[in-house]
This record gives sequence, C-alpha cells and structure tokens, in this order.
Amino acid sequence: MDWWPKLIPIAVAVLILSLRWWRGRGLRRLRFETLWVVPVIVTVVAVALFGSMPPTGWGVAVCAIAAVAGLVLGWQRGRLMHIEIDPETHRLSHRQSPAAFLFLFGLLAARTVLKEVMAEGGASALHMSATTLTDAFMALGWGLIVAHRAEMFVRARALLAAARPRA
Repeated sequence: MDWWPKLIPIAVAVLILSLRWWRGRGLRRLRFETLWVVPVIVTVVAVALFGSMPPTGWGVAVCAIAAVAGLVLGWQRGRLMHIEIDPETHRLSHRQSPAAFLFLFGLLAARTVLKEVMAEGGASALHMSATTLTDAFMALGWGLIVAHRAEMFVRARALLAAARPRA
C-alpha cells in the first residue's frame, strides 16, 4: 500500500497535463495589451516575499541563479509558442506547440524528481534551508513567467508592426 499515496499526485498531474494538451491544440486569442498583467502580479508577490524575509549568504546567489535559469527557460518556452495574426483584422492568436507542451512536461518531471529528493532528506539533502529553497523556486517561477510573456510580447509586437500598412 506504499504506492497508493504516490499514485494520486501522478493521476492529478496526468489530468492537468491532458487538459493543457487539449486546450493547447486550438488557436486562442492573444490579448497583446494585457500580456503585462501576470508578470506584474508575480513581480509584486516576489518582491513582497523577498522583502519580508530576504535571502542571506549563499541564498542570494542561489536565488540569482534560479532567476536567470527561469528567464532562460521562460524565453525558450515563449519562443516555442506559435503566434499568428489575421492580416485583415490584425487579431492575434496563439497556440501551444507540441514542443512547448513537452517543455512544460519536462519542467514538471524535474520538479517531481526534486520533490522526491527533498522528501528523502529534506532541504538538508541539497544543503540549504527550506526558506532558501522556497525563495529559489519563487525566483525560478518569476523568471519563467516574465520571460515567457516578454518573448510573446516582442514577437506579437513585431507581427503587428509588419501587418500594419506603412503611412
């Protein structure tokens, strides 16, 4: 019966990934003017988190590395998204590519492996405190979201500029 508790999170992950795959197949409207909202919210939360209990010592370096890794991974995920524009209405649409979905799946798998490492030895298995680990995950998530949205914004703006007639 030791396998039963591990089966529930796997089933939930499979369900969520299936829904993401199903929703990501079709074109969805890309609201160019609101791409900044989620990064701002995540930035406010991250600033509040780091402001209430700032990382110290090696925690600063770990968070910086996690933020840079998040920015790189988010930029890559943003690059993998298909963005299209209707030439007549200039309406933007986006679709998650299979590569972007597999990328998301890979991130989830890496998180699961890290969670198993943490379950066996706690935060001490990675030689850092739980607070530092939480800060690092926040920095990674911040980088993922900000770079993903920024990359989509830059590409969408370029498509809009190319589609609009020159005056």
